[in-house]
Amino acid sequence: MNIHDFDAIRPYLPEELPEVFERLLGNPQFAAILTSFFPGIPLEMLKQKLLGCRDNLEVQKAFCYPLLKNLLQKCSTSIEFDTASIPEERRATDSFTFISNHRDIVLDSALLSILLIENGYRTTVEIAIGDNLLIYPWIKDLVRVNKSFIVQRSVTMREMLASSKRMSDYMHFALLSKHENIWIAQREGRAKDSDDRTQESVLKMMAMGGEGTAVERIKAMNLVPLAISYELDPCDFLKAKEYQQKRDIEGFKKSQADDLNNMHTGIFGKKGRIVYRTAAPVNSWIDEIADLPKSEFFRVLAERIDRGIHAGYELYPCNYIACDLLAGSRQHAEHYTTEDETAFRAYLEERLALIDLPNKDVDFLKERILTMYANPVKNHEKAVAEA
Repeated sequence: MNIHDFDAIRPYLPEELPEVFERLLGNPQFAAILTSFFPGIPLEMLKQKLLGCRDNLEVQKAFCYPLLKNLLQKCSTSIEFDTASIPEERRATDSFTFISNHRDIVLDSALLSILLIENGYRTTVEIAIGDNLLIYPWIKDLVRVNKSFIVQRSVTMREMLASSKRMSDYMHFALLSKHENIWIAQREGRAKDSDDRTQESVLKMMAMGGEGTAVERIKAMNLVPLAISYELDPCDFLKAKEYQQKRDIEGFKKSQADDLNNMHTGIFGKKGRIVYRTAAPVNSWIDEIADLPKSEFFRVLAERIDRGIHAGYELYPCNYIACDLLAGSRQHAEHYTTEDETAFRAYLEERLALIDLPNKDVDFLKERILTMYANPVKNHEKAVAEA
């Protein structure tokens, strides 16, 4: 097996980048976005800087890193990476597959990469990204420059098995032969109600590649559960709107314009505090479940990963307030002040006002947003009790 077995889905190789750079720079949409992200810098200077990058990591450090640092100053109040569960000496030597809950289409993996750079890890992550988001050819080029590999979702059922096998083979190849880290969401798409659950199918896909038993193949992935906690979800009102549209419109599906709006809102919207927290690597406990029957093994593996993610949530006053508002109680009142509650109630009204629907069901929409903020509390409390 060699790198060219994965040409259809893998990130671009360093020797392929000059041609891709020229293609990107010749696209008016990309050029306009590039200059908007770096105002005051002439396009020609940006072009020369991009053309001078020798590999994907250099592109990330030259463009993505400063862009994200600037973005964080505008849209968040703080960001923290609690990676104490991984021994410091392993951060500079091992390759990891970070499997996380999915809060933001673009930023979950992007912010992880800058946090890895700042916390002694050898490199950033290669990113699993669905082809449903690659709505223009230049976006597909851009994400493959940015160390992304393609999850082929727009294939027939007959093609899905072969596609999943190829992606699994690539992930094993990236870890073992390229010595890259990987980020993958625990499920397809975001959990719009923040009730984060690992899909067994994602784990079974990982076990399609590699060698040995299912347990040995999962071990080779060096999985690390990762909890991502944004204090505020910029897309909360869009998710609530989609819930009502799905309730009221049979067969409703988001359009490409909806996907672009979600991406833009998620990137530039206010997030408050952000915390990334790793749980104990799966290989530190997987032998405890290694003798289970195969079907049972994947179920328990998913549950244990979920427990690690749920226990790692950072909970904010708004989470506890939402939980109490839903229940009509004051059970969690010790975790917030009267000022916190007043501010969150005002925030909730502002978000509801942003929802543009002809038959707006305010009570339903409010319940949906509150549920998004309350579910992390419920799952965290359950995980801590079980641990």
